[in-house]
Amino acid sequence: MTFSDLGLGEAVLAGVADAGYSEPTPIQERAIPTVLQGRDLLGCAQTGTGKTASFVLPMLDILAGGRTRARMPRSLILEPTRELAMQVAENFDVYGAHVKLAKALLIGGLSFDDQDRIIDRGVDVLIATPGRLLDHFERGRLVLSDIKVFVIDEADRMLDMGFIPDVERIIGLLPPSRQTLLFSATLLPEIRSLAGRFMDQPKEVAVAPPATPVDTVEQGLAIVETDDKRAALRRILAEREVAGALIFCNRKKDVDILHRSLTKHGFNSAALHGDLAQPVRLDTLERFRNGDVAFLVASNVAARGLDIDDLPCVINFDVPTNPEDYVHRIGRTARAGRSGRAFTLATPEDGVFVAAIAKLMDRQIPRIELGEFDNLSFDEGGRDRGSRRRRRGARDKGEHAARRGNGRRSPARESRGEEEEGGGRRRRRKRARAPAADAPGEAEELVVGMGAHTPAFLMREVPDKGGRRGEDS
Repeated sequence: MTFSDLGLGEAVLAGVADAGYSEPTPIQERAIPTVLQGRDLLGCAQTGTGKTASFVLPMLDILAGGRTRARMPRSLILEPTRELAMQVAENFDVYGAHVKLAKALLIGGLSFDDQDRIIDRGVDVLIATPGRLLDHFERGRLVLSDIKVFVIDEADRMLDMGFIPDVERIIGLLPPSRQTLLFSATLLPEIRSLAGRFMDQPKEVAVAPPATPVDTVEQGLAIVETDDKRAALRRILAEREVAGALIFCNRKKDVDILHRSLTKHGFNSAALHGDLAQPVRLDTLERFRNGDVAFLVASNVAARGLDIDDLPCVINFDVPTNPEDYVHRIGRTARAGRSGRAFTLATPEDGVFVAAIAKLMDRQIPRIELGEFDNLSFDEGGRDRGSRRRRRGARDKGEHAARRGNGRRSPARESRGEEEEGGGRRRRRKRARAPAADAPGEAEELVVGMGAHTPAFLMREVPDKGGRRGEDS
C-alpha cells in the first residue's frame, strides 16, 4: 500500500513525497482512513512507528478548505512536553509544505506576547502543552469553541505527569461536536476511562503489543558497582565503537555530573534537562541533531518527543524505575525501520527494576561483558542498598583483616589514640565500656563529671547579699 491509497489529497501527498516517504507504516495505514472519515479514534502504538504522521497527515487534508478567525483555532493538539510539541510543529512544516495552514505553538519558556500576536491573526492548528494553553485561556486571549479536531497525544505520559485534570478541564471548554483522536503507547484502565467519557464510539487501532520495543533494537545489559558506572560507560563507548548516543540519567543533578565527566575524558557531550532555559534546550537539541554534539546526556525530558534521524545508540546510565520509560528511551533509536543499539548499566540493587522491564517486554535483556569490571549479579532478598559498596570499601582498607586476624589493632583504632590497659597512662575515651561477658573481673566504675576531684573554687563559701558569710548561705 502507498500513501495515495489512503485517500489523502494531492497537496498532502506532495509533502510526503518531498519528505522521502513512499509507504505508510502500519499505524498510518490503519489510522489515516479512519480519521479522514471523521470518526473518533483510540490509537495504541509503540514509539518510533510513525504515530505523529498518522494524525498530522489527515488533519492537513481536513483543515485545508477552511478559514481562520482571530483567537479561535480550528484544531487543537495537546502534548505533555515542550519537546513533543515542537516535534509535532516540525511535522506540520514538513508535510504541510504545499498546504496553506497557519499554526501556533503554545509552550512554556517562550514569550506570551509573541504567542498572542500569532493567535490574534488566526490559526488553523494550535499545538500546546496543557499548562500554557490554560494560561492563555485564563488571560482571555483564546476561544476554544470552534475546535473541529482535538488530539490528545501521549495520553499515558499525560497520566504519569499528572496532567489529566488539566486535560479534563480543557475538554470541558471544547464544543461537543468535535472529532477526538487519542494516542497512547499503552492503553491503561485510566486511559480507557478517559476515552469512554469524552469520545463518541471511538474506533480502536492497535498495531503492536503495548509497550514493547521494536525488534530492530539490539539490547544489552551490564551489572557493575555504582562507583564503576562512569568507567563502564566509557568502556562501552570505546569497545562498541559508539560514534554518538543519547545517554539517560534518572536525576537532573546526575546529568550535569556525567556530562562533566565525559567532557573531562575527551568526549564531545552536552547536557539536557528540565532546569535549563528553553532557548538553551532548543539550541542543545539542534546541535545534537546536526551532529555538533556526539553524546547528549539527558533526563526523562528527552525520553519522548526527541525525533532524530538515524540515532545510532541509546544508553541507560541509570535503570528507569518505570518499566515503560525504558521502552520509550530505547525507542529513540531504530526509528522508521532502521536498526539501533541500546545498552543499560545496572547495579546489583537494580534487580527489581530490570525484572519489571523484562516482564513488560516478555523477554530478558541480554547480558554483555565489560572486561575488567566484575561480572556481578543482582542482589536477592531485598539486601540493603549499598552493602556491596561498604564491603568493598572495607576490603580496600584492610579492616576485615585487622578485626578478625591475630589480635592486632586496626590502623583506625591506633589513630584514635586508644591504648592498652596497664600502660601507666590514662585511657582516653568518651564513655566507660563494660568488659566482655567471658572476661574476669568486674565492670569498670563509670566516671561521672570530674570524678573524685573537686576544684578549689567550688569549695569556697558564697557570701550573702550583705557581704557577710552566714550559716544559711
